[in-house]
Amino acid sequence: MASATDKLAALRGILRSMGSCLVAYSGGVDSALVMVVAHQELGAKALACIGISPSYPEREMKDAIALADKLGIHYRTLNTKEYLDPKYAANKGDRCYYCKSDLYDRIRQLQKDEGWAFIADGTNADDLESDDRPGIFAAREHGVRSPLVEAGITKTDVRLIAHELGMPIWDKPAMACLSSRVPVGMTITPEILRQIEKAEDVLAGLGFRQFRVRHHDSVARLELPADDFARVLELRDRILSGIRQAGYKHITLDLSGFRDQPDLAEAARLIPVGIRRIGDK
Repeated sequence: MASATDKLAALRGILRSMGSCLVAYSGGVDSALVMVVAHQELGAKALACIGISPSYPEREMKDAIALADKLGIHYRTLNTKEYLDPKYAANKGDRCYYCKSDLYDRIRQLQKDEGWAFIADGTNADDLESDDRPGIFAAREHGVRSPLVEAGITKTDVRLIAHELGMPIWDKPAMACLSSRVPVGMTITPEILRQIEKAEDVLAGLGFRQFRVRHHDSVARLELPADDFARVLELRDRILSGIRQAGYKHITLDLSGFRDQPDLAEAARLIPVGIRRIGDK
């Protein structure tokens, strides 16, 4: 089995062979790794594309831009309009397909207008294990390549490589879009997404890293790791006040805890020395 070091070498070769590419970049560790390595291999011939929409929290957008700025990586923001598509707003389970289709339509137009060779995303090898990935289907329809998949890089590999490259977000929790907080079948509106964002900003402002605020009309159902439950109770009054100001009447804590925690224990082991870190010549 190939080591993470070997897989990184393969990733470098894949990106270098593209000649030029646009990277669909969200600020998450997967797309950030593709962005960083593309920048190292292609320089100005790699451009990060950040899709801006009501389903993308402003704090995430600012963090994504701050990381690109810190690393000296070229980026472009693109305003997407998926929320105007009735099929997206209907939220029937294939919502991600219409969201990603809108994003990739805009990136493809940029590719056509400016002559970029390829579009790349941050899909990793583990993502292909799920049968329910309409966003990946949209990417394939638009000719988007997945360099992490091509190099056989799993989620654990991503975190290991990002750690060795010195990327500060190597252990950043996964952040699904705000629309994922709305139950399937409930119509998605920009107003609902803003309400969810305000509620989650309360938790972020109190220092929580992993959380979801699930939207159930007047009820906000909070998902946090069980290890954070005691702190939630300590901060109960501030959480209640802040999330009520966001527009929810009732706030509940889901005792099942946070559903989608990354395997950071596995990623804590170090890969062999010899990886070229950010800033190395």
